[in-house]
Amino acid sequence: MFPHEHLLVALLPIVVYVGIRDRQLPTRGVVFVTSIGSQFPDLIDKPLAHQFGVLPSGRVFIHSLPFAIPIAGCILVYGWQTDRLRVAGAFVVAYLLHVLGDTYQVLRTGKIPADLLWPFVAAQARPEVPFWAGVDGVNVRLWTAFSVAVLVVTLGVVVRDLWRQYRGKTRDSQA
Repeated sequence: MFPHEHLLVALLPIVVYVGIRDRQLPTRGVVFVTSIGSQFPDLIDKPLAHQFGVLPSGRVFIHSLPFAIPIAGCILVYGWQTDRLRVAGAFVVAYLLHVLGDTYQVLRTGKIPADLLWPFVAAQARPEVPFWAGVDGVNVRLWTAFSVAVLVVTLGVVVRDLWRQYRGKTRDSQA
């Protein structure tokens, strides 16, 4: 799927759920993390596979259930610890919908795609250069730069949140 398709597949159910539950549109925070979650597997896997050649495919590692499930669990714990469970839940739903969006056609046949079980099962063979790479792989380099920027900003937000929570707990224990 293309990035905009992943975004729509993740954002529409979140908007409908929040609209029905709260009778209003989602907050900017929920929309932001849904956007990041909908792209998260590709932000990690595509650069590692196509720019750096570390992975056998752009749909393994973060796309794989042995990694996705623990990552989703950690994100939900983070949301619980920082009192942002709704935001964490939106990220996890978007992340898992991305994985489902990349594999639904094979799943509909009743088979489990090899990519979902990597590294326990060999990755599905794909062309070394992706169709979207562009002339001299310029799109791969642009995606890698975009990935680094998004991941650095996201990491900064997470570290800031955890630091604020830690600082708040130390102040509470001193009082």
